[in-house]
Amino acid sequence: MSFANRIPPARRPLPRPAAYLLAAAAISLALFASGTPSPLYDTYAELWGFDALVLTLVYATYAFGVLAALILAGRLSDEVGRRPVLIVAMAALAVVTVPFMLADSVAWLFVARGLQGLATGLALSAASAALLDLHPDHDAVAVGLTNGVASTIGMGSGVIVASAFVQFLPAPRVLPYALLLVLFLVALGAAWRLRETVVVSPGARFRLTPQRPYVPPVARRPFLLASLAVLSSWSIGGLFLSLGPELSAIVYSSHSHFVSGLAIFILAAAATTSQLVFGRAAPWAGAVYGSLTLAFGMGMIVAASATGSAVLFTIGAVITGGGFGVAFLGGLRTLSAAIPPEHRAATMSAFYVVAYGSLSVPAVLAGLVVEPLGVQETFEIFGSAIIVVALLVTREAWRTRPRAAARRAAELSTSPG
Repeated sequence: MSFANRIPPARRPLPRPAAYLLAAAAISLALFASGTPSPLYDTYAELWGFDALVLTLVYATYAFGVLAALILAGRLSDEVGRRPVLIVAMAALAVVTVPFMLADSVAWLFVARGLQGLATGLALSAASAALLDLHPDHDAVAVGLTNGVASTIGMGSGVIVASAFVQFLPAPRVLPYALLLVLFLVALGAAWRLRETVVVSPGARFRLTPQRPYVPPVARRPFLLASLAVLSSWSIGGLFLSLGPELSAIVYSSHSHFVSGLAIFILAAAATTSQLVFGRAAPWAGAVYGSLTLAFGMGMIVAASATGSAVLFTIGAVITGGGFGVAFLGGLRTLSAAIPPEHRAATMSAFYVVAYGSLSVPAVLAGLVVEPLGVQETFEIFGSAIIVVALLVTREAWRTRPRAAARRAAELSTSPG
C-alpha cells in the first residue's frame, strides 16, 4: 500500500476557498516559525556562552535543512499528493516546537533548527503548489500575490510577535513556542480536511531521494526572471535576519528586544503593503523597479549604519521593504502563470532553493565576519554588495521586458545558420 493510501480521505473536506486559505496560512506559519527564535538568540548566548560564529552555524543549520528538504522531497507532493505532504509538514512543525521549549544547551538549538528547516522545506513546496491547484478561478496573478503576501507577513510577524513575548511576557523561552505548537496543531487539523488535488498513481511512495531541481522547458524563461527577483529581494532578507536586530539596537540606542525586532518588521510590513498596492503591475516591471528601489533603500540603510541615524535607517527600511515586496512578487507572479500542473511542486521547490540560497549565504557570511569587523562595518560591506547585486538584477530583468525579448527573438530567427 502506498503512503498516500495509508491516510484515509477527508470525511468532510474543506470548501475550496477555505482550502486555498489554508495553503496560504501554511506558507505564512512556516515562515512565522522560522523567525521566532531570532529575538531569543541573545538570551541563549548569555545562558550558554556561545559567540556570533555559533549563532551563525545555528542559522545555517536551519537554512541547510530547508535546502535539503527541497532537494530530497521538493517534487514529492507532485507524486504522492499535496494532502499527505502538508499533513506530515504541519505535524513535524508542531513536534519540533517541543525541543525548542525543552532546550537547555546549544546542542538542542542545532537539533531543533535542523528539524524545523526540513519541515519548512516540505511545507513550502507542497503549500505553494496547492495554492496553484486550489484558487477558485485558477488566477495565477492572484496566486502569486497570495504567496508573496503570505511570505512577507510570516517573515515579519514571527520576529515581532516573538520579540513582544520576550520583552513583555514571562517564560520567554517557552511561550513563543507554545503559541507555535497551538497554531500548527490547528493547521494540522485543517490539513487533515483537505481534499486531494493531485491524481496519485497507485504505486506512489513517500521517498526521500536526492532529486535535481527541475524546471520544465516552458517555464524556464519565467523561472530566470523569478530567480533574479528573489536573488535581490531575499538577499536583503538574509542580511536583516542576520544583523538587523543588532543594528536596530545600535541606531535606536535601545536594548529592548521589541525594538531590536522592529527592523525586520518594518521591512516586512513595507513589503506586504507594496505587494497589495502594486500587485497587478507587469512582472518584469516589478522585478526591475522593485530591485532598483531596494538598491536605493539599501543605500540609505548603509548610510544610516555609518552615521548612526535612526531616521535614515527607518526611512531606508521602509523603502527597501517596498522594493523587496514588488521585486519578489514580480518574479513569483510570472513563474506562477507558467508552471504546468504536473510540475508545480518541482518548480516551486526549485524556486525556493534559489530563495533560500539567497537568504542564507549573506546571513552566514556576515555572521562569520561580524566578530572581527563589528556589526556596523559588516552591514556596510554586505549592504553595499547587495546594492551591486540588485543593480545587476535590475539590468538583467530590464532585458526580459516584452519589447526587448521580442527584439532578441527576431534577431535570433534572422541570424544565419
